[in-house]
Amino acid sequence: MRTDPTRHLVTGGRGFIGRHVVRRLVANGAEVHATSRSQPHAQPGVRWWCADLTDAKATALVVRRVRPDVVVHLASRAEGGRSLALVGPMLDDNLVSAVNVMAAAADVPGCRVVLAGSLEEHAGLEPGEGASSPYAASKIATTTYATLFRDLARLPVVVARLGMVYGPDDPNAARLVPHVVESLLGGVAPALSSGTRRLDWVYADDAVDALLAAAVEPRAVGRVLDIGTGEPVSIRVVVSLIADVLGTPVAPRWGRLRDRPGDRDLVADPGPACEYLGWRARTNLRTGLERTVAWHALGTAATA
Repeated sequence: MRTDPTRHLVTGGRGFIGRHVVRRLVANGAEVHATSRSQPHAQPGVRWWCADLTDAKATALVVRRVRPDVVVHLASRAEGGRSLALVGPMLDDNLVSAVNVMAAAADVPGCRVVLAGSLEEHAGLEPGEGASSPYAASKIATTTYATLFRDLARLPVVVARLGMVYGPDDPNAARLVPHVVESLLGGVAPALSSGTRRLDWVYADDAVDALLAAAVEPRAVGRVLDIGTGEPVSIRVVVSLIADVLGTPVAPRWGRLRDRPGDRDLVADPGPACEYLGWRARTNLRTGLERTVAWHALGTAATA
């Protein structure tokens, strides 16, 4: 019988996925601690810690004080740009922070670490293929270090390689789904790329299900698992679905932005997550987009 650990530390608790995880844990009655670089607003049921996780001493101090049963590590810099100027920030915010978290957790007996990886990692796994972006490189390196901590420190760690997570309450208005929804709600035609890239879209609640299953499933320890549907859908189809849900005649301006060099289709292998987590995505794309559009529409109505 699955038993949820009582004390969770969620890093990046104010990020898109982090806020969904924190709310779910509070609703489940867990003892919830969360980190943010800036001082967040008070939130019932959550003890917030202001910490820069690229600072090893600050990270160790938080983990030592909380002594969590599980760390869900979501603090990350998620940018798909190809600029070399991103290499340093990605190294610090994604790799160094994760290493600091794992090193600190290794000093807490029995503490499990769940790392949010990315399907972008697949782009650098084939022989002779390099990472497609600084972000992908940082995530590939993080997973490599996770296996190192697993093997050398016997750290119970799980890497959940997330697909393209979407849903309500995404604070990054520049991300595709919130950008398109808000644009079309305002009667503005969004300028987009060719839209031919196919991605594995995962609704936020389903992603939370996977992360929290990874926090408790014994068979998941030490695994690197894809979290996705296994059914890639093009950006064009997703945008068309959003427009259909809204019932808008506004047409996106396809091809106004250049496709990013090195972008590849991304698709999960959902089999291992089903086997070791008992997880499969439950929310189909249409339903997830309907819920996302409804959330944005309520916000628009409230500010009108």
